[in-house]
Amino acid sequence: MTSENLWRTTARETFAAPPLDADRTVDLAIIGGGFTGCAAALQAARDGASVCLLEAETIGHGGSGRNVGLVNAGLWLPPDTVRAQMGEAQGTKLLTTLAEAPSRVFALIEREAIDCEPTRNGTLHLAHAPKGMADLTDRHRQGRAMGAPLDLLDATETTRRTGSTAFHGALFDPRAGTIQPLAYVSGLARAATEAKAHLHEKSPVHSVTRQADLWHITSGPHTLSARRLLVATNAYHQTLGPAFQPAFVPVHYCQYATDPLPPALLDSILPGKEGCWDTALVMSSVRRDHAGRLIIGGIGNGTGPGASLHAAWARRKLAALYPALKDIPLTHGWSGRIAMTGDHIPKIVAFGPEAYAIFGYSGRGIGPGTVFGTETARALLTGSEDPLPLAPVHQHRETAPAVQAAYFETGACLTHALSDR
Repeated sequence: MTSENLWRTTARETFAAPPLDADRTVDLAIIGGGFTGCAAALQAARDGASVCLLEAETIGHGGSGRNVGLVNAGLWLPPDTVRAQMGEAQGTKLLTTLAEAPSRVFALIEREAIDCEPTRNGTLHLAHAPKGMADLTDRHRQGRAMGAPLDLLDATETTRRTGSTAFHGALFDPRAGTIQPLAYVSGLARAATEAKAHLHEKSPVHSVTRQADLWHITSGPHTLSARRLLVATNAYHQTLGPAFQPAFVPVHYCQYATDPLPPALLDSILPGKEGCWDTALVMSSVRRDHAGRLIIGGIGNGTGPGASLHAAWARRKLAALYPALKDIPLTHGWSGRIAMTGDHIPKIVAFGPEAYAIFGYSGRGIGPGTVFGTETARALLTGSEDPLPLAPVHQHRETAPAVQAAYFETGACLTHALSDR
């Protein structure tokens, strides 16, 4: 099995840009070339602002290019929990905004002609056990109360839709779908460039300072100056000096893919091409791509000390879900980081004059990243917080994030060592 990221192998939409090669002054500077940063750059450029985005590696190098590719509505948390934590007004605003996230993503894909395998056939949240079905029943009730067109499926219908007898039921969300995530973020970057935004890869930021009403961002020998600044680095943040340091728990997620499966097998394995994830504490996911590959994912660092445990688990998981695939090899494996917050709600931190940082999607990067990036660009350019999906805070702290990260990885290693044997 190669350790190559499948999305890099198969992306039909690609993007490349040179490093920052001159001093520049713009209306909006963006640090980070993932879903959030590229969506912000595109929106700001469409609104007529001068924009420059700096990416330390390549567009989509971080979590955006390693994502599962599920375009979901809402957050990982159920609606009642979101409102209880945020308050009725703020919670309802965030939930209502993110309910439309899949529509906004797929509309962007259509408008910008992004070649990213868009498939809007819904997603299935799968009950891994009877207690998982109880959780989905409650989520169904809460979602329907908010007007979400969710369907609760029994075990028989779930077996028909997944091709597996491993699940006790599922929650179907027809608003959602799947994409090729690296191709999507590359398409956003290409569209932003066509709209006259300046994007630069291999441009790590060394320092950020505020002087004379301007932010000054140094990268190599050059300085980018801007009145407004957006930090959109999420789980792949590199130090910016004393200007800003996000606080989150880094959680790893690994994925493994087969080669394209024969048509005879594909007839019964996710025939509707829904993207899926389950209710287990150590969550796993399963989906197909356009070529007919099956992609299995789970919490865990696929490039860390537990890599062999996670890879062996993926092979067993594949056979447990689909016995007909027990001898089918996994040909690609890759891993990425998620920025998890303690309350599982994203953060917008106003860390200075006309400056925001966004992070903490807790595994829901595509829809929220697109929406947060777009609306934060609007907020910075208009000087109004009204477009923001949630109220900004001036700082955010996490308790012992390194300890929490070790806890998640240890739990994933133990679970993957013992499960599906």
